[in-house]
Amino acid sequence: MLIRKPSETQAQPMTMPGADRVQMRLMVGRADGAPTFSMRVFDVEPGGQTPHHQHNYEHEIMVLDGSGVAMCGEEPNDVTAGDVIFVPANELHQFRNTGDQTFRFMCIVPTQFDCGDGSCSPTPGS
Repeated sequence: MLIRKPSETQAQPMTMPGADRVQMRLMVGRADGAPTFSMRVFDVEPGGQTPHHQHNYEHEIMVLDGSGVAMCGEEPNDVTAGDVIFVPANELHQFRNTGDQTFRFMCIVPTQFDCGDGSCSPTPGS
């Protein structure tokens, strides 16, 4: 069993193009022996955002602190602590902090994804 606190886990800046004032903590991943899913915690500072992007794997997300906007395509959806979000594979999405405190969410992704040619690759940040 692994028990880990976000406050004791090293945060890494998100460097994807379009990311602004975002840090990620890998809470459980491939390096921990997780064969199927990875859990990450993201902190988006006020005014910050994740990239507006899509990929061929799903996300399950729970907002832990703060408030913001979850973009589904071009449609904004207000979200706050306690909200759960499902982002299907290939859906264009983004998370923006529209509040005045850190917007923190937990995100679960598969550890691998299908590259479309029958092979699988590690999911980035897993």
